[in-house]
Amino acid sequence: MDAMSQDPITQRLLLDWFADLETPEGLRAELIEGELVVTPVPDGHHEHCISRIVGQMYRRTATDTQFSGNKGLKLKSADSYPQDHVIPDGTFAPKELRLFRGADPWMSCEGVAMVLEVTSPKPRTDVEIKRRCYARAGIPLYLLVDREASWITLFSAPELGDYQELRAVAFGRPIALPEPFGFALETKDFL
Repeated sequence: MDAMSQDPITQRLLLDWFADLETPEGLRAELIEGELVVTPVPDGHHEHCISRIVGQMYRRTATDTQFSGNKGLKLKSADSYPQDHVIPDGTFAPKELRLFRGADPWMSCEGVAMVLEVTSPKPRTDVEIKRRCYARAGIPLYLLVDREASWITLFSAPELGDYQELRAVAFGRPIALPEPFGFALETKDFL
């Protein structure tokens, strides 16, 4: 870590600058571990994976679930960075919490049951950096669709800034999702 990332004045300036940032059309911006991350709009396979997961969630889970795609979350960050502002590809929460109705563009992650990421052209952000961010924030489940490796991984038990448990399967095999979802997610369509 450099000295500037630890300076509270620099942290505040960076956060203020990020809040006023106007992202060009076709791009989305996130502030993750003190770094501006800009990614292009997702491709068709990326959206196909999300669509298949969301469809199964609505059809197969016994829990009445709400979903938001690309919802900005404010997350607890490491002490040396300004607050993380992360945009998961998908955010799931119990419907009774009504988290998304009337929420600010950047909302708290309190009550979120699971976040979903499908890797982008820069998979390190989803595979490593966002995983740490979601764990630090205490989000119970993180579902990662790694298109480069052709694997899907469910991270759980967030503690000490990372997830302590994981289950991973190759595309084409089902992966068990625990409660509140409670079903085996099919991944055949990801191939």
